[in-house]
Amino acid sequence: MKKDIKIGYEHFKSISELSETEKKLFERAKKARETGYAPYSNFLVGCAVLLENEEIYTGSNQENAAYPSGLCAERTALFWIGANFPNEVIKKIFIIGGPREFSEKTPPIPPCGACRQSLMEYETKQNEDIEVYFSNLNEEVFKVNSIKNLLPFYFDATFL
Repeated sequence: MKKDIKIGYEHFKSISELSETEKKLFERAKKARETGYAPYSNFLVGCAVLLENEEIYTGSNQENAAYPSGLCAERTALFWIGANFPNEVIKKIFIIGGPREFSEKTPPIPPCGACRQSLMEYETKQNEDIEVYFSNLNEEVFKVNSIKNLLPFYFDATFL
């Protein structure tokens, strides 16, 4: 029996369609992107994470000549938050990525598989969905209400 997977998402042509909080997250992610260390791929990613206490923390991708040793922007921020604020609820994460040299053709960049799995762990841990926004420098944005929309066959502790 064939079943199609349907995901719920919102598409915004511009950040002008977003709330003031979401615009602030976009700007903070954009600024964080500039701190990315990507001498090998020349692909910079920044993210901004909003906690329930209204604090915003950022992360950027950090590459390494030994490729598996690098870390994505999302996990840089999530793991720092997890280590420093283990009981704070994560409400939203905003991701902006693209080549160092701006291209009009770059689509909004979603989180990679490893970042999706890490976001799933935090959603499970806090028992509350995390809104995920991903964008490009053209200010086109996609939003999902939970990482489950981007990782429908997720693995979590219930399998252990």
